[in-house]
Amino acid sequence: MIIFIKILLAHILGDFLLQPKSWVIEKEKRKAVSPKLYFHVLIHGILVMVFLWDFQYWLLALLVLISHFLIDWAKLEFQTKKSKTAWFIADQILHVAVLISLALIWDYPQTDRLWKIEEFPVWTVVTVVSFLSFGVPVIMNALLEPWSSKIADGPKNSLPNAGKYIGILERLLVFVFILTDHWEGVGFLIAAKSVFRFGDLKESKDRKLTEYILIGTLLSFAMAIITALACIYLIKIFSP
Repeated sequence: MIIFIKILLAHILGDFLLQPKSWVIEKEKRKAVSPKLYFHVLIHGILVMVFLWDFQYWLLALLVLISHFLIDWAKLEFQTKKSKTAWFIADQILHVAVLISLALIWDYPQTDRLWKIEEFPVWTVVTVVSFLSFGVPVIMNALLEPWSSKIADGPKNSLPNAGKYIGILERLLVFVFILTDHWEGVGFLIAAKSVFRFGDLKESKDRKLTEYILIGTLLSFAMAIITALACIYLIKIFSP
């Protein structure tokens, strides 16, 4: 299971943290002739080798690289503006399915590895924190895209990217509360978020904006809770 966690972490960092939005725009415009597509898949292969830290896994890294290219290429070629969200979901499902398949094929030797943090819980927590910080915002943007273009613009005096960082912090706090078995902290966080949001929702005359904010908030908390529970389950099942 540890090999899956490591290559999943490589996928999260490669797809969400180390892929600027400008790369995504250029790939969608130029498709298979975009150099950014090849830089992107190369980063995935390099990250796999770094996290596994053993040249005997070169074939695994190569298969990750090739499969990632083929899936991304298919998405770029066949997605339309209306089907963009569906293709994003399908793209991520296919990537994870490939990673699971490759992890089932390769056995991972029980020897010391990079940074001497071979312990399964450490890698799992790092992967979850990376997912909640870098993956969830992109996933939420994709899921909410059908509605984002239909709502009025938010407050003009808001801080740049403030909502993004608030979301990251709240998800990480939810994760910490659940990991330490303090569910009351999650309830307090939801209540506090509701109090702060109540003024905005009360003053807003745009029902679509109100519904959009509520959906985004509930989706953020739901993904944090589900991810935290999955993390605890994996640690209990697969830790020695």
